[in-house]
Amino acid sequence: MRAIIDRFEGDFVVVEIEGVTKDFPKSIFPTEAKPGDVVLISDKGISIQNEETEKLRKEVEQLMADVWED
Repeated sequence: MRAIIDRFEGDFVVVEIEGVTKDFPKSIFPTEAKPGDVVLISDKGISIQNEETEKLRKEVEQLMADVWED
């Protein structure tokens, strides 16, 4: 399943999956994971989806630019 890392809270990672947040143990995530990363959670583990993360960041940047235009 596809998820987006929302934040870290102690030993947990809070991710958003289809608009719902869930907590997972931080220990199962790659050490380089950070808020905003798109991850794939599967029976094989958790992997960061770098291309999807970059696409999402660009979309958010564009939305912010649109909101703050004069």
